[in-house]
Amino acid sequence: MSDLRITHIGGPTTLIEVAGWRILTDPTFDAPGRTYRFGWGTASRKLTGPAVPADSLGSIDAVLLTHDHHADNLDDAGRALLPAAGQVVTTVAGGRRLGGRAVGLGAWQGTELTAPGRPTIEVTATPCRHGPPLSRPVAGEVTGFVLRWEGQRHGRLWITGDTVLYPGVRQVADRFAIGTMVLHLGAVQFGLTGPLRFTMTATDGAELCALVKAHTVLPVHYEGWGHFTEGRAAIEAAFAVAPGRVRESLRWLAPGTATYVTV
Repeated sequence: MSDLRITHIGGPTTLIEVAGWRILTDPTFDAPGRTYRFGWGTASRKLTGPAVPADSLGSIDAVLLTHDHHADNLDDAGRALLPAAGQVVTTVAGGRRLGGRAVGLGAWQGTELTAPGRPTIEVTATPCRHGPPLSRPVAGEVTGFVLRWEGQRHGRLWITGDTVLYPGVRQVADRFAIGTMVLHLGAVQFGLTGPLRFTMTATDGAELCALVKAHTVLPVHYEGWGHFTEGRAAIEAAFAVAPGRVRESLRWLAPGTATYVTV
């Protein structure tokens, strides 16, 4: 149980397969071309479609949803998948909005994914701030997730969620030994808000990775949308000048192709 298989579907969306579990993160499966409103006058256009169509996914045991109120993390087609998922884990506010089997967690709260014949996966919510200081009333509640199961060799799996680099995110390194990071980047900006950023830059991501000391870093949430201002080239440049351990941890996921990762 030391290996997982992860497929990058697009934006923040991944399919994680480990020890019989099939876990979907931030489901986005709408076709490209549409402009979505994000509130307070901000908007973004979806530029590329999913690398794996929703009807090719197969069964999903759980959805880890960093937030439900932005279409680049949960769009219409992704939302339609939620009722068939065994469990949905999200923010407290998102759990209230979604209802049903959705479980809402605050920062550092936990739950477990359990099923006969499979190892239990412990899920702990981690802090996020989806923008500059005082932006929470505008950007809304967001969470990351740390996953633990028996057999991990390098440490836990951390899905950072959409966040800027701030003390709450740094605390994860103090609380957990992280082996693998699914790192949400993109340096999100909107014309209306000028230079303000709503997710980490590539440089921020490299700085966080130096603190966390993860064995493997998998960037997501950097392509496919108009509000992403930094893509793969910026990420590669930032990691190229990072400390050696950080440089060596970077690994790219080919869209639509399952990649095996030792965790």
